[in-house]
Amino acid sequence: MTTSQTISATAAGPEAAASTAQFLTPVVLGLQALAVNGKQAHWNVRGSNFIAIHELLDTLVANAQGFADLAAERIVALGLPIDARVSVVAEKAAPTKVPAGFAQWQTEIRAVIDDMDAVIADVQAAIDGLDETDLTSQDVAIAIKAGLEKDRWFLFAHLAE
Repeated sequence: MTTSQTISATAAGPEAAASTAQFLTPVVLGLQALAVNGKQAHWNVRGSNFIAIHELLDTLVANAQGFADLAAERIVALGLPIDARVSVVAEKAAPTKVPAGFAQWQTEIRAVIDDMDAVIADVQAAIDGLDETDLTSQDVAIAIKAGLEKDRWFLFAHLAE
């Protein structure tokens, strides 16, 4: 008979679990906000690059949701809960410049990039903070940063001359 062991805050060390939650929770909340704001931009983008930006924003939203899930599941795997209800995300998210209605593609891209930069800053803080406490969680943050920077590059390329 085999038994399975569940990772818990005590198995990984309570300090590692607490550190992971401290640094990855803002990442989860920022990514959830990015997904919502990215979808808002996706629905309301206008202009000559409409289809390319519309589809790119869908990819960004899917990636943000996947990254949020990855970070949240790391926290939960260490035995701690995550609270990413809409009210919590709204309370903790940085103000967005994504317009409430229709906007030209350049405006939408700049606004989404601003939102991405705020999340990337939180991810970098997680990378730096987790260096001493939980290298596995740091690897999660590094992977998220690489993905966000790729998506940012794809968006920014539309603005570059």
